[in-house]
Amino acid sequence: MIKLMKSVEGKCACGKAHSFESDVYSGKGIISKLPEYIKKFDPHTAYVLCDENTFRAAGERVIEILKGAGIDSRLKMLLGNVHPNEKFIDDATESLPPECDIIISVGSGVINDIGKLVSKSSSLPYVIVATAPSMDGYASMSSSVTAKGLKISLPSRAADVIVGDIDIVKTAPAKMVASGIGDIIAKYTSICEWRISNLITGEYYCEKIASLVRAALKKCVDSAEAAMNGDEEAIASVFDALIVSSVAMNYAGISRPASGSEHYISHMLDMRGEEFGEPTDFHGIQCGIATYICLKLYGEFKKITPDKEKALSHAKAFDYKAREEKLRSYLGKSAESMIALEAKEGKYDSEKHGARLDVILGCYDRIMKIIDEELPEISDMEELFKKLSLEYDYSYLGIDKETTKKAFLFSGDIRDKYVLQRLLWDLGIDEEIAEKVFS
Repeated sequence: MIKLMKSVEGKCACGKAHSFESDVYSGKGIISKLPEYIKKFDPHTAYVLCDENTFRAAGERVIEILKGAGIDSRLKMLLGNVHPNEKFIDDATESLPPECDIIISVGSGVINDIGKLVSKSSSLPYVIVATAPSMDGYASMSSSVTAKGLKISLPSRAADVIVGDIDIVKTAPAKMVASGIGDIIAKYTSICEWRISNLITGEYYCEKIASLVRAALKKCVDSAEAAMNGDEEAIASVFDALIVSSVAMNYAGISRPASGSEHYISHMLDMRGEEFGEPTDFHGIQCGIATYICLKLYGEFKKITPDKEKALSHAKAFDYKAREEKLRSYLGKSAESMIALEAKEGKYDSEKHGARLDVILGCYDRIMKIIDEELPEISDMEELFKKLSLEYDYSYLGIDKETTKKAFLFSGDIRDKYVLQRLLWDLGIDEEIAEKVFS
């Protein structure tokens, strides 16, 4: 069973007091103990949320176990190709019977994101019974959803109880195991960019949290090949790493420890999928591929000698009105939310740019040092991808390099988080670097 500190006594060196609220249970055959894990809530009727696949994987058994403990159930099965958007969130919320006093989701990413939002709106205790080691949102206090075409993180209720029965989790398709590993691989770039942003923008950063994520990342990568071959202990290691990642977000109070450029590239593809019906893949698969792409972008970036005049000229010539039209062409109506965000945030403001540029040039050697410390070699990542049977780009989905290049170039517009695209834009080299990687 995974052991995590519910809180770090006193304030951390970063100035924050870290804590998370979830009770986490991980081990073989523990699903039978579900009534024991939730008895503190004195439940009488559970709202069991699942989809067709997760019902077969564990939902039916959850209902039987609850019945054996004298707890009634009201099943809500989401049908079809379920996405965390307004349609399915509203359906799950509006279907909640008034007699239910606890919500039990059975599933992984999408079901969990929806269940956490239903729990937040209803103020009912929330339990997630994991069915796959496929993503790191189990213990996070936010849900990744598509609202008005924009991929966003909404505040939601962290699970009160997380149950990861390895006998269930290990039966997930190999691709879902690869997805979980891909989501953890993304922490290479997310931690790197968190440190860089701390240097340039003064964004909050905690080394203790970053170290926790690095340790989980190493354990997951070391277990990756065995996990893909169905080894129970290795799959448990991957699942535990995913839990640690989501706990790290709780400790920090932000998604930074687990999300950077690689997630934003994936988000852009999800938004196009929602808008134009283009194919997408599991969240972790997309993030893993995007991490490989980001490593190539960073590799080209390291070859550049910064030029202040070039950066200032690039910013002066920048036409945001023209960018708006490019965003609309690329994303359709979902671009409007991003454009509205920029009106509030002013990420491309010339004065702000000048101030950031001075900081960048003043600590350029430290930025390069962070990149060297945090990012693996491309060859090591390629070796890992072979073990995971992962592709190196999105061409297998029918997504060409130009579409992926634009996903990167627009990734800094999703919200005001300082990521690789924005660093390269500040230096006036974002399109130059992208052309080298995607040509």
